[in-house]
Amino acid sequence: MSELASKGQLRMSFLRWALLTVPAILFLGLFMSRISNSRFGNPWFDALAKPDWFPPGWLFGAVWSALYVLIGLAVAHILHARGAQGRRTAIGLFLVQLALNLSWTPVFFVAHQVTAALWLIMLIFVLAVATTISFSRIRKAAAWLMVPYLAWLAFATVLAWEMERLNPDAEQLQAPAASTQIAL
Repeated sequence: MSELASKGQLRMSFLRWALLTVPAILFLGLFMSRISNSRFGNPWFDALAKPDWFPPGWLFGAVWSALYVLIGLAVAHILHARGAQGRRTAIGLFLVQLALNLSWTPVFFVAHQVTAALWLIMLIFVLAVATTISFSRIRKAAAWLMVPYLAWLAFATVLAWEMERLNPDAEQLQAPAASTQIAL
C-alpha cells in the first residue's frame, strides 16, 4: 500500500477542519457585528451621508455571512495541507488579516474613526491579497475561495473612501438625540 491515508480519510480530515473554521469565523464576525452595533438603526451611522449607490442594509449581513463561510473553507484547506511548504506563513497571514478584519467594525462603528477605518481596510485588502497568493502556492481551491472576499474588500474599500469623503467631520458627528416627547 503506497498511500498513507485513503481519499475518504483525507476528505474527513478536511471536513473536520471545516467544521471548526467555518462556525468559528462566522461566530467571530457575528459577535463583532453585535457588540459594535454595525447595522442600520445605529444613530451615528444613520446620520452619515452615504453615496447614492450604497447597498441596502440587509445585503451586508448576507454577503459577510457567505464570505465568512468561504474564507473558513479556504483556511480549512490550508490547515488540512499538513507538511505543505509555506503553510505556516499562509496561516499566519490569514490570522493577521482576519484579526484586522474583525477589528474594522469597532474602529468604524464604535470609535467613529472613519479615516482610520479607511486605512485599516486598505491594509486588510493588501494582506488578503498576500494571503490569497500564499494560499495559491499550497492549494488552488483555497485561493479561489478567497476571490469573492477580495472582490468585496475592493468594493468595501471604495465605499469606505466615499464615506470618508462625504463625511469629513464624521469623528465629531453627534448622533441625533432620541426624542422622548410625544407629539400631539
